[in-house]
Amino acid sequence: MTTHTEPLDSVMDTVGETPLVRVAASPDAVPVYAKLESFNPGASVKDRIGKYMLEGMIEEGTLPPDGTVVEPTAGNTGIGLAVAAGQLGLDAVFVVPERFSVEKQQLMRALGADVINTPTDEGMGGAIDRAHELAEELDGAAVPQQFANPLNAEAHYETTAPEIYEALDGEVGALVAGMGTGGTLMGLAEYALERNPDTRIVAVQPEGSTYGDLFGEDPEEGEYKTEGIGTHDTETNRLVDPELIDDLLTVPDEDTHAEMQRLAAEEGQLVASSAAANSLAARQVARDVRDGEVDAPHDSVVTVFCDSSERYLSKGVYRSFEEWEG
Repeated sequence: MTTHTEPLDSVMDTVGETPLVRVAASPDAVPVYAKLESFNPGASVKDRIGKYMLEGMIEEGTLPPDGTVVEPTAGNTGIGLAVAAGQLGLDAVFVVPERFSVEKQQLMRALGADVINTPTDEGMGGAIDRAHELAEELDGAAVPQQFANPLNAEAHYETTAPEIYEALDGEVGALVAGMGTGGTLMGLAEYALERNPDTRIVAVQPEGSTYGDLFGEDPEEGEYKTEGIGTHDTETNRLVDPELIDDLLTVPDEDTHAEMQRLAAEEGQLVASSAAANSLAARQVARDVRDGEVDAPHDSVVTVFCDSSERYLSKGVYRSFEEWEG
């Protein structure tokens, strides 16, 4: 497994090379392994795209070296972009729907970014519209557009996926990940399918999300407490290619909440709701592979634990389900 063993010059050099750890509750015959992305400097998987997208945009000339990053984000992408922007000499402005984690917004501000809130009922669509308006008003500003920028998926193709394959000597049977922008799963899927087209690719969403629209389903839209994954408008999720996905698993909030608490109490994993949903879905896929319900080229399943529960303590993630604010 890749680890940092030498002194590094910058916090940017600590992005990636996160641990891959077995989920203890997974079947012995088909273990589930989780990439622990809270080990990144901004404590989430989004540090990867923050670094990769900004460096890529500067290199391709779509963002001036002294420009301003303007991004609509639920929080973790803002933190990842803020870490990278500060080290690259860029200004950062983030547009965040009101309902999202206060801790995330405080961290973005601590990293030197400006945070602008939009109404919760306008969703990410409202945040996206406001971000583009701001970018037009500011000189030298650009919107990385995590929901549409190919560099998002490319970051995981170039970094996350190779780390997984190195750690498991290429023996990856299935990849399971929640879809927010879809960038993580798409990058992993492209890398995996190039190496073995039989690798099983499974997307995860919370109950109430409408990703089923992309798979010919007629999903019932509703509010959900799980943060960072799911969608209410698939037209904004331009990175998602349903052709690369074998199955879409939907996890109710109540199950996700119970799994967050189980992971902490039983496995010492202080992870947030998206990780808990991924854990449940990955364990289901592992059982299906074990029982011969689905095929996979290897008896292993890999998922992503996207960030830490510490970022959501004010929302009551470890209190009762009714007290969890989501």
